[in-house]
Amino acid sequence: MNSRMKPVARVATRLHIAILGAGFSSRLGQPKARARIHGVSLLRRTLAVVSRISGAQVIVVVPPRYVRYRTEARGFRVAFSVNPRRAGGLSTSVQRSISRARYASALLLLPVDLATLQRRDIDRLVARWRGIPRRVIATSIRRLGARPQAGVPLILPRWLYARAREVTGDTGLRELVNRLPAGQRRLVDLPSAAFDIDTPQDLKTARRRLRPTSLPCR
Repeated sequence: MNSRMKPVARVATRLHIAILGAGFSSRLGQPKARARIHGVSLLRRTLAVVSRISGAQVIVVVPPRYVRYRTEARGFRVAFSVNPRRAGGLSTSVQRSISRARYASALLLLPVDLATLQRRDIDRLVARWRGIPRRVIATSIRRLGARPQAGVPLILPRWLYARAREVTGDTGLRELVNRLPAGQRRLVDLPSAAFDIDTPQDLKTARRRLRPTSLPCR
């Protein structure tokens, strides 16, 4: 090899994590990210779940006025990404996330409203992706009488970013992943991701289910 030629640098496989917290939360009546369970907001709880994933950069997608979100994230290393087009649905937050993570090997997309989410389940999702990094790794959604479908949280590899940026509405990404050939995706059971907060009753249920000591907080 010519001594003047520089060796090509090897770029380590890197994961970015996007917490999607820019929605209007019209059914809940308050921003989901700031809804509290035993004094801890859903955003802070979600950050505590993902904060120890080695080498990952955390992005929080937020609405235009997000000063209070910064307060909830105090003590965590995060980058905020404002979504001024959030009226277009969840897909607009996905697009913002991909723009911020465009050089990452993969992007973990995570809703902010999974109140009972546990670190062990996210660790399982990430471990599966590290073993097969070019495949989509998604939560398995099981409904009675139907085949398992892909849901969130999910890990999107970089080769799929361009197609994911074209999805629309609230369900476009899931539809894209579910149309992929079986060999391009893997579904993982994440029991703690089964419960999300959509209504005031959901929030009351979460407060009954969870003890104050079960909420990870830094």
